Amino acid sequence: MQMSKEQQQARLAQIKRQWEQRRQISQRLNQIKTKLGVYSGKGGVGKTTVAVNLATYLATLGYSVGLLDADIDCPNASKVMGVTQRAQVTEGQIHPVEAHGVKVVSMAFFQEREDEAIIFRGPMIHNAINQFLQMADWGDLDFLVVDLPPGTSDAPLTIMQVLSMDGFVVVTTPQKLAAMDAKRSINMIKKLNINVLGIVENFSGEVFGSGAGEQLAVETGLPFLGSIALRGDYRDDSQPTLLLAPEVQKEYESIWKRTRTQLEALERMPEQVASRGS
Repeated sequence: MQMSKEQQQARLAQIKRQWEQRRQISQRLNQIKTKLGVYSGKGGVGKTTVAVNLATYLATLGYSVGLLDADIDCPNASKVMGVTQRAQVTEGQIHPVEAHGVKVVSMAFFQEREDEAIIFRGPMIHNAINQFLQMADWGDLDFLVVDLPPGTSDAPLTIMQVLSMDGFVVVTTPQKLAAMDAKRSINMIKKLNINVLGIVENFSGEVFGSGAGEQLAVETGLPFLGSIALRGDYRDDSQPTLLLAPEVQKEYESIWKRTRTQLEALERMPEQVASRGS
């Protein structure tokens, strides 16, 4: 069925808006050196906790760091960071809230109440993420850590398609079902030709056991980045736990060293390919 002239004009206007939006997003992202996603196919595995503590650890090393909470309908990153104030919006720009050396943007800043249900269909989630990317004034960043929502549908797909991610850290817990869902998320990332930097096992210890993360790494041929123990220190949610517990900081130090190794290997890959071709 042929489109009418009005439909063609409307379609053209939509394409122009999308192009302008992507251009503005690209300009924002040009100021960010490395973009890391923290992701899992299953909710409740602690990926927000991992994202927050990883971002905070990078800040303790002296890096300039941003944290984007891309979980639009259940935003929790700001609470785990211990942020109480709201982001300011002026002249079409979102000014992140800074806490513990990390710049934070989250949908939670725009909720009237903390327990308010954000009921969005897929296109609305897509638009909300694009607006965050378009409007957030990060400035110059060494790292942007993106806390993705669980699953393999609209929200994580939007992030993967719009943001040129440098790599993903996939989080699982020791349970078999969590590892299975993590494997699904890994397969999604690979289908979109994005790098998976490795796997982290959260909640390890006597309560839930351990080893599923290492087994998943073997099955998928990916690096195992490390385990994070289930500790009572996490009951204190006033600030990121690694700032309170030296043992937790050591865990993230180990995870970051292995993650950095993977990033450095990816940076060398174009040089290796060029040398083989010469």
